[in-house]
Amino acid sequence: MSALRALLPRVRGPLRPWLFCPAQRSFASSAAFEYIITAKKGKNSNVGLIQLNRPKVLNALCNGLIMELNQALEAFEEDPAVGAIVLTGGEKAFAAGADIKEMQSHTFQDCYSGRFLSHWDRLTRVKKPIIAAVNGYALGGGCELAMMCDIIYAGEKAQFGQPEILIGTIPGAGGTQRLTRAVGKSLAMEMVLTGDRISAQDAKQAGLVSKIFPVETVVEEAIQCAEKIASSSKIITAMAKESVNAAFEMTLAEGVKLEKKLFYSTFATDDQKEGMAAFVEKRKANFKDQ
Repeated sequence: MSALRALLPRVRGPLRPWLFCPAQRSFASSAAFEYIITAKKGKNSNVGLIQLNRPKVLNALCNGLIMELNQALEAFEEDPAVGAIVLTGGEKAFAAGADIKEMQSHTFQDCYSGRFLSHWDRLTRVKKPIIAAVNGYALGGGCELAMMCDIIYAGEKAQFGQPEILIGTIPGAGGTQRLTRAVGKSLAMEMVLTGDRISAQDAKQAGLVSKIFPVETVVEEAIQCAEKIASSSKIITAMAKESVNAAFEMTLAEGVKLEKKLFYSTFATDDQKEGMAAFVEKRKANFKDQ
């Protein structure tokens, strides 16, 4: 981590765990996590919360942490009670990047043959919406992880960046691609080539972040948003997410064609019938996720 720490100002003291997060505990298939904390949140326990928990190294993304993150994501994906997921870190850092000590001795052969970092994108294949609640540093792999989420909420002191150039490499988990799509070529190029960071305010202005909140409330705000999402039909929500994501992969004509197919598909669900009936009858819809 020496190289990573050289890129950051000195941080006094360890990350303080969020007060509303429980102590590390068993979750899902009785898996005891070492690098993350998980819980269910919301009035109906319909929001899955994942907190990155390596405070001594600013939540550096080691292989073990990514594997545990994937395990938690899969468990929440399979849980019928959970309708949305919130991913967060600590007050000082969401995640300050990949674990440099872990990767510094890798060779080209190691990376290519072992498909290095290929398991990082499990998050992008989760059908349920994921909100990143970012406080502090979201740098390198941390910025890439946040950009894999569907929505980014930022604390007012959050900082985003891709500083890999400063340690002799480039982003390797989608940084050059997702950042460019989010903020445009000029700003993305500047950030990638200089390693400079941008503030939460600049990130919002550029379109990387949707909302900014005080440091102490950003996670709760993300949970409230996730609760609202989880109150809708899960199957319809998954279709909506798929359609929006397709805009980054397809031409306009192809995307509109897919949207139309997914729109038609909603009429094969019970939840579409219930939703429209509730609207006509002026009552709250009772979705069954069918």
